[in-house]
Amino acid sequence: MTPPPWTPEDAPEPLRLGPGGWARVIARGLPLGVVVYAGLLLLLALRLLERPLCGQARPVTPFVTQGVCKAAFAILGMGHRVRGSPMRGVGAIVANHASWLDIFALNAPQRIYFVAKAEVARWVGIGWLARATGTVFIARKGAEALSQTRLFESRLRAGHRLLFFPEGTSTDGLRVLPFKTTLFAAFFADGLAGVTRIQPVSLLYRPPEGAEARFYGWWGTMEFGPHLLKTLGARRQGSVEVIFHAPLAVADFPDRKTLAAACERAVRAPFAEL
Repeated sequence: MTPPPWTPEDAPEPLRLGPGGWARVIARGLPLGVVVYAGLLLLLALRLLERPLCGQARPVTPFVTQGVCKAAFAILGMGHRVRGSPMRGVGAIVANHASWLDIFALNAPQRIYFVAKAEVARWVGIGWLARATGTVFIARKGAEALSQTRLFESRLRAGHRLLFFPEGTSTDGLRVLPFKTTLFAAFFADGLAGVTRIQPVSLLYRPPEGAEARFYGWWGTMEFGPHLLKTLGARRQGSVEVIFHAPLAVADFPDRKTLAAACERAVRAPFAEL
């Protein structure tokens, strides 16, 4: 089915919360906040030992992140299903980007490190969490782009499994935008192409019963606060399905463009189900 027309400038549904909605915001928001920030404090405490003993490696703290993300879906009452299996070994994951919920959905079944645009580091709340969990911040344009790509390569060489969103922006959750190919070049660096695999992952969001199809989408200039309140205050919750596709060996592709195109086809394929 072809999704309805959409542009990043489309206005979201206005926030409407009655007394019951605000009660659900409190009932879900308070335990979610406690779990997230208690997990952050535990992670930071463990990192004080992990950093001097293990350096760039993080053998323990990703388990904390994974546990917090699993707990988040239980608190929200939102379904979280996984199809396929996360890969093992050296490589990266690419996925479509629909919401801030992607962070929880993708962290829950695996231990990974996100790649995010540099301005995310300055976002209140989200930026702190991103830095603490080892997010790689990159500048997609300008003089810093080359050095940031080298940082991306160094994290791969350190054995970190990185995840990035090649669309470069988020959508309404009903479609996949064309993949940008810039970061795929890092996989063809000397010594990496022969050992690196890329696993495409599709995120399919299904709205609560009776809600519009793009209920969980978070895009354009939408503010985080109202979208969070809408999600917490929903009478019923929908679900997200995380679909792990077969990993692709970088050595099987001649260049970044053909590799990006193959990943895009894999990520896009399940959207016919929507």
